[in-house]
Amino acid sequence: MTQAPLMHELLIPGQLSLPQLRRLCSSKPLPVQLDAACREGIRASAKLVMRAADGGAAVYGVNTGFGKLANTRIAKPDLAILQLKLLRSHAVGVGEPLAEHIVRLILLLKAASLARGYSGVREEVVDALLSLYNHGICPVIPCQGSVGASGDLAPLAHLCLPLVGEGEVFYKGQRLPALEALEQAGLQAIALSAKEGLALINGTQVSTAMAIDALFATERVFEAAVIAGALTLDAARGSDGPFDARIHVVRGQPGQIDCAAAYRALTHGSAIRKSHLEGDDRVQDPYCLRCQPQVMGACLDQMRYAARVLMIEANAVTDNPLVFAADDALVSGGNFHAEPVALVCDALAVGIAEIGAIAERRIAMLVDANVSRLPPFLTPDAGLNSGFMIVHVTAAALASENKSLAHPASVDSLPTSANQEDHVSMATFAARRLQAMLHNTAHIVGIELLAAAQGIEFLRPLTSSAPLESLHALIRSASPAMMQDRSLSLEMTDLQKRVMSGDISAALDAQLPELRALQLA
Repeated sequence: MTQAPLMHELLIPGQLSLPQLRRLCSSKPLPVQLDAACREGIRASAKLVMRAADGGAAVYGVNTGFGKLANTRIAKPDLAILQLKLLRSHAVGVGEPLAEHIVRLILLLKAASLARGYSGVREEVVDALLSLYNHGICPVIPCQGSVGASGDLAPLAHLCLPLVGEGEVFYKGQRLPALEALEQAGLQAIALSAKEGLALINGTQVSTAMAIDALFATERVFEAAVIAGALTLDAARGSDGPFDARIHVVRGQPGQIDCAAAYRALTHGSAIRKSHLEGDDRVQDPYCLRCQPQVMGACLDQMRYAARVLMIEANAVTDNPLVFAADDALVSGGNFHAEPVALVCDALAVGIAEIGAIAERRIAMLVDANVSRLPPFLTPDAGLNSGFMIVHVTAAALASENKSLAHPASVDSLPTSANQEDHVSMATFAARRLQAMLHNTAHIVGIELLAAAQGIEFLRPLTSSAPLESLHALIRSASPAMMQDRSLSLEMTDLQKRVMSGDISAALDAQLPELRALQLA
């Protein structure tokens, strides 16, 4: 009898939820166990593949070559070596290795997909993938070299070579030959059978894992940007009228409604706001203040859309051909095409760029004395001091860079495999470029936090709301008020890291349920 898993273990394949995926993206691995109930289905599909290998009919990837070579028949004695050669020939990625927490998620997604019993692999293959995961053996996967169809071929080949004792891995803080790491962990390499190499490298698990990791990072940056925007609103003595719930209800966009509620909660009780309810001759604030719910709400809706698609993809079977044992059928299709992932990554890219773009506009507004009515460039002695003049230039440079990176990757298809694979998704790059954009946007948001905190200094002794005053104290713990010029470079980097890690949002989440409502799950 199979021992029941401990409560802290994850049973696969199951249906991976967003909270589970969030935990799996963390730096601490979660022990995983294969559900014994799925073993019968795995065995049935593997038996059907073996029968196909013994038969006379041509079955793609079982007794034929791959891609454009699909019409080339492979002799029965060569079927096993065919699968090994497939891994070797496809492991041709380049670039820096993917982060270990992403590789762990890829391992898990691949194992879960194969465990659903539609891929024709033996139990030993799924068990071997889970053994790598549970022993902390992370294959070295170069980050470049996939076009997102037929699946993430090159990176998945690098992922799976260690199963046969080849390739490289990270293990216990070292980069080692895979066979050496297996021996240290007390594991053995496996020999591949018919179709197994193809099942291992066909699929969208690399692009999906990278996109999921970026999605959760986007969530952290987004929430920090909402918080920063609220602090800027008070620093500029902006109106909270545009956040009135009635405005947003009559439009009906759910993200907009939720964001407006967050801004109201963040600014509630601000003495700064009360100080200019009368005698302020400004009729309407600039869009970067007034339209925050509309812009950020639209970004939130895109994030929620991406979360739905990626959760489906994380639980999908995406190799080819698929094995339907109950129908005694192997069917060729195209589930390896990562277009769903590519499109949501492009949507996320636009959202990330917009989060940074409107934050940059708020920084520009703060340093412009004609608009913010604060001292020029947020310094008490402008001219002798440059204050936040060039700090804003840095934000502008990053926002501009993001505009180029936001160009949709999915529309750029280059045919491969001698035009057999004539439309590809570019999903892997679509997902990978999100990290650079997120780092840029987190820097912009960090700069806004510094600028808004500086603006608040000129309004003392008036205080902001309780949540924003606690935020101001957090910023000041990393960066004192700047009344004389100094380099802010290190302090900007510190704030950027706090935005990326979620420290900024975590500091206020406990106080405000309206902020927690912005989270994806």
